[in-house]
Amino acid sequence: MTSLAVMELNNNNTTTTTTNCGDDESRNGECEKYLRELTKTFTGIDKPLKNARKCETLTDLIGELRRTFDSDHVNIEYVNHLMLSYQSNPAEWRKFAKFDRYRYTRNLVDAGNGKYNLMILCWNEGHASAIHDHADSHCFMKMLKGQLMETRYAWPRDAAVSEDSKADIGNGQTGQEEVEYNGDELEELSRSTMETNGVCYINDTLGLHRVENPSHTDVAVSLHLYCPPFDVCSIFNKQNGKRTKCKVTFWSKFGKRESNVSNQGFCNFAKCRRFS
Repeated sequence: MTSLAVMELNNNNTTTTTTNCGDDESRNGECEKYLRELTKTFTGIDKPLKNARKCETLTDLIGELRRTFDSDHVNIEYVNHLMLSYQSNPAEWRKFAKFDRYRYTRNLVDAGNGKYNLMILCWNEGHASAIHDHADSHCFMKMLKGQLMETRYAWPRDAAVSEDSKADIGNGQTGQEEVEYNGDELEELSRSTMETNGVCYINDTLGLHRVENPSHTDVAVSLHLYCPPFDVCSIFNKQNGKRTKCKVTFWSKFGKRESNVSNQGFCNFAKCRRFS
């Protein structure tokens, strides 16, 4: 029996939560859901940790992330540190950076043994996501090239939006479900611009967000880590809070184009079509 845990560090306070997991499929499913509901207080760090290992190359970063997530105890502050410590080198990530003329792309770099996904997102001029959640996962976003603007929003002010309803997102329910809210416009919480090598962090406790490349002349490239990984999330209508569940897929994997992506139910947060 394995004890899975996520350790949170925030403002020098440490919280550790554990659950016991067996080898059977049902127990592993319970553990995955449990991990998605952990870590409600971490808000991210803006500087690398002192005296902690730094990643000099993208290969170093991938290797250290794998070692970190191989443990039963994952310190998400250290994960944040690793993303900050790596300094962007286009020669290292260029082979993963695949652009599309009409939408931004999600390009898988490392699958993280099922515990996380590391991916590169490529944004042509003016490309933007819809307002979306993160299916109760941790999301780290690092700028590799250019700038991105992040706008954060509060969850819709509706009694139906509860911790339970948010925790259900991404748990394999991929039906054509839509949830109507009370019609209030989403409240904007903050707006910030990310520069090259900057890192931001968000989870569903901190709200929803929209990401866009504000430039009309320059492309942008960002590195994202999601733990645990997810393939279903929700996008939101800014004017009335309406939520639509969407399946998310990859434009490429490990530097190679996914030939069947156009035939899948696909959501890049910019355009979402229903799927069966």
